[in-house]
Amino acid sequence: MPNKLSTQNIHLREERSILVLLHGFAENSGIWNVQKEYLSEYFEVIALDLPGVGNNPLTTALTIDSMADNVYTSLQSAGIEKAVIIGHSMGGYVALAIAEKYPSILQGMGLFHSTALADTEEKKEARRKSIKLMEQYGSEAFIRQAFPNMFSPGFKAKHPESVEAYVNMGIACPLASMEAYYEAMITRPDRTAVLSSIQVPVLFVIGKDDTAVPLQSVLPQVSLPRTSSIYIFEETGHMGMWEVPTASNQLLHQFTLFCQDQKL
Repeated sequence: MPNKLSTQNIHLREERSILVLLHGFAENSGIWNVQKEYLSEYFEVIALDLPGVGNNPLTTALTIDSMADNVYTSLQSAGIEKAVIIGHSMGGYVALAIAEKYPSILQGMGLFHSTALADTEEKKEARRKSIKLMEQYGSEAFIRQAFPNMFSPGFKAKHPESVEAYVNMGIACPLASMEAYYEAMITRPDRTAVLSSIQVPVLFVIGKDDTAVPLQSVLPQVSLPRTSSIYIFEETGHMGMWEVPTASNQLLHQFTLFCQDQKL
């Protein structure tokens, strides 16, 4: 089922680049609200709900590829032929699938605390255990345990209200969607070859304190694309858009302008 974007009246100005923002696991498009507010002055910014949350209900079996199909269909239905697509965490996996399946729509791509690697066997097993815990004790208990760890220790101590807001966002995600997301991530393929062949600029945003997508696992990937932009946030975990919003805004602004200026 296409995202509701396809049924909305979107007035696109031809001279402005289009920036599409994709959220991660158990999040929704609201994760990008601060970025959308700032960047909308310069670009057409579209923050999408992936299937399973918000305006995009879960109606079929889910894979990373099916989510990529959903995003692509939504953008095509809205008459969008080129866009810079940025994905946070799981949203980055979706962006990579779009790059593999529908490369012509990309003007640029960003992996915001994300990776092209497939899950390790240890990671797959951890996700399966998490699914069992959610089924046994409910998703809220799992979210309250896991989500605060997405932030750096310093930010978590100084901004408990932001951590609680993120936890509440996760609690709002249906259990069925969380389980489907984890299954989709478990079965996703390694897409480092996509980075090697991609023809548009790629942005890598890395948090030095990110335990979900560690710095050392991403660094070997940054040399694979023809054109890479790399930014490492100090004292930042998995949530750079919330932990360092001003820097994130400026980084996405600069990268989108760079993609806009490329003659590929």
